[in-house]
Amino acid sequence: MAHIIVVGNEKGGAGKSTVSMHVATALARMGHKVSALDLDLRQRTFGRYVENRQGFLKSAELTLPSPEVHELPEIDPGTLKPGENIYDHRLSAAVASLEPDNDFILIDCPGSHTRLSQVAHSLADTLITPLNDSFVDFDLLARIDATGDKILGPSVYSEMVWNARQLRAQAGLQPIDWIVVRNRMGAQRMVNKEKMERAIKMLAKRIGFRIAPGFSERVVFRELFPRGLTLLDLKDIGVKQLNISNVAARQELRDLIKALNLPGVTVDF
Repeated sequence: MAHIIVVGNEKGGAGKSTVSMHVATALARMGHKVSALDLDLRQRTFGRYVENRQGFLKSAELTLPSPEVHELPEIDPGTLKPGENIYDHRLSAAVASLEPDNDFILIDCPGSHTRLSQVAHSLADTLITPLNDSFVDFDLLARIDATGDKILGPSVYSEMVWNARQLRAQAGLQPIDWIVVRNRMGAQRMVNKEKMERAIKMLAKRIGFRIAPGFSERVVFRELFPRGLTLLDLKDIGVKQLNISNVAARQELRDLIKALNLPGVTVDF
């Protein structure tokens, strides 16, 4: 049965699609069968990322390991019972069809609160929440006092994850392994960065998630998207020597994959 990875955060601009693409492609390059679903049915950033990859590889006559993105199947509304939600059935049908033939199913959620996102979180074996290193983004997880030193209570996204955990417990499923990934951290030891670090550690103990390092702010990520490439593909397209920034970003990806501690995954890049 496939291990389900959900990448979720109700705030846009946190790097969800970049994290999704790099995690999914890294797993595929390590020999795992990976399928993916993009639940942002309007913007489809992750889906477009994979489509860009397919187009570039075809034009360059290259074959590289890649995740397969699937559309949600259509469901006949006439088959629903009173009170049932069509999106629940569309997502459940998609996951059921993919589970037998894949090692991992990665689900990229939209940067907003939707019914599909709610259901996806209840399906997660591993939940990855990319978070910009800012108290503006932290507010999605918890309310904090004016000093930044005291947590006042959980916020809307944490409450949704709590509800998803409750649903899994009621169904007798394993608990969600929730990892908050700190993205776009500055290199310097700034006061805001240190306060964020203390706040996230406090919150991790309080509501139960692990903390993992993410990606620093780098131009390379914006450059890779139009061709659908990831950091691991650069040498395959003819880049003979990576610059210092690319080497550092590749190490960040390696550290992230190791921190996820996914079943059957040995990091070999």
